[in-house]
Amino acid sequence: MAAYVMIPPHSRRMEGPGPSLTPAPMRLSRSYEILPPSMSELRLVLLGNSWSDRSSVGNLILGQTQFNPEEEPDTCQRVRGQVEEKEVVLINTPDLLHPHISQHKLTQHVENCVRLSDPGPHVFLLVLQSEDFTEELRLRLCRVLELFSDRSFDQSLVLISTPREEIPGSMEQYRQHPPLKDLIRKCRYRFLWLKDLELPELLTRLGQIVKENRGERLEDSAQSSSSKDDPPNI
Repeated sequence: MAAYVMIPPHSRRMEGPGPSLTPAPMRLSRSYEILPPSMSELRLVLLGNSWSDRSSVGNLILGQTQFNPEEEPDTCQRVRGQVEEKEVVLINTPDLLHPHISQHKLTQHVENCVRLSDPGPHVFLLVLQSEDFTEELRLRLCRVLELFSDRSFDQSLVLISTPREEIPGSMEQYRQHPPLKDLIRKCRYRFLWLKDLELPELLTRLGQIVKENRGERLEDSAQSSSSKDDPPNI
């Protein structure tokens, strides 16, 4: 089975017509090859400021339209599906990055999301628009992730939408924009472009995050290193 290698940003393989740099794609055909055999369920939380984009990612994973991209709810939505031979639970959130959301409302949404993903999410999918991701949005997103846990960045994957006006070099230019670049760094350089993204590649990356965290859900991620030899409770 192909091994995943964390590629530092300065050495990522060049792809496409322009100088955009993206991680080398990986292909695995079945989810049991990328998730621990003992793990029967994968719990994912979708975050970002575009309901349409988050819904599209969720529908891609599930292989069918479960989230309506045109109708954004005011509460978290939980959908269960099966991908190959694994159960997948997706929690799609409302716009937690809205500039006028109160701290009380934000806390309520996060607590509801935690409840819906009980006993805890395995991966956060951060669905972002490259040209719209400002420093203010980065701070809001970090605040949301920290409400879950200060270890949530270790369990996050950044998914970047293609710029609306794509010209040669624009994708790499946006990726190097300080707010997005800093977030990618905090997430241990885990990112994918949504353009032409295929499910096997996405599942491979999700599986690698699970493996790197030893299958731990977020609730377990703060355990001390003294327990690393114990099998994770998933």
